[in-house]
Amino acid sequence: MSTYYAGLLADTGILMLGALSVYIILATGQLSLGNAGFMGIGAYVASWLTVEVGLPLTAALLIAAVFAGIVGVVIGFPALRLKGIYLAMATLGFGEMVRSFFLNFEPMGGAGGFSGMAHVSVGYIWLWAGGVLILVSVLERSRLWLEIRATHDDETAASLVGLNTTATKIGAFGFGAAVAAIAGGLFAHHQVYIEPANFGFERSIDLVLAVILGGSTVAPGALVGAALLVMLPETLRFLADWRLAAFGTLLILVLLVRRQGILDRGLFRMLTLRRQGT
Repeated sequence: MSTYYAGLLADTGILMLGALSVYIILATGQLSLGNAGFMGIGAYVASWLTVEVGLPLTAALLIAAVFAGIVGVVIGFPALRLKGIYLAMATLGFGEMVRSFFLNFEPMGGAGGFSGMAHVSVGYIWLWAGGVLILVSVLERSRLWLEIRATHDDETAASLVGLNTTATKIGAFGFGAAVAAIAGGLFAHHQVYIEPANFGFERSIDLVLAVILGGSTVAPGALVGAALLVMLPETLRFLADWRLAAFGTLLILVLLVRRQGILDRGLFRMLTLRRQGT
């Protein structure tokens, strides 16, 4: 495989992980625009552990995920008081706060960035990406996911039947933050150089867009959305200066035709029934 296509596959796997982190939180009815901040935490913590402490990458990613998960839980508590656009703005503010912190944190390079990480292979990235996708897909078939969906559909009704919606929403924030941190750590070791600008508002928008485009009701939608966001601009490269305009037009057309995203539960149910009928 050429270096060019290997890079595209790596970018797709990392973007899918980031999109899954948004999907997990969105499944409870909460929209986070700050997951790039969790990616930044994961990137810097994992990089520091591998470069300065000398830990293996797998151990560093797990530690970074736990650390970011704890931060996610802490952020989740005040987020419970907010809904809709107010929650989105609060999480956006958190993401910018994290970016600003690393921008001024000289021990990790500050504005000059941080480097020295060993390059990670595409196969390793997809080992994590595929593993997390399988984990979330299995989780979707569990009782816990039914509670998550109930919280999303009607939080008041879910509380009245005895579900702990507070724990569900906070847990989703923590889990989503952990997944985003893994994506950030893999990004850092794929690029072998990171700077605060890598984890700004645009990164958060890419993660949300991948979920909306691919499908916000099933985990594989994150894979489809990530693949489209990475591959389509490259496919349209022959259009030269009109490439991004054509890309935006295609995205709008897809969302007009499939407002729920390319994949949804109805499509999966239809495919399952067809399989059973054959």
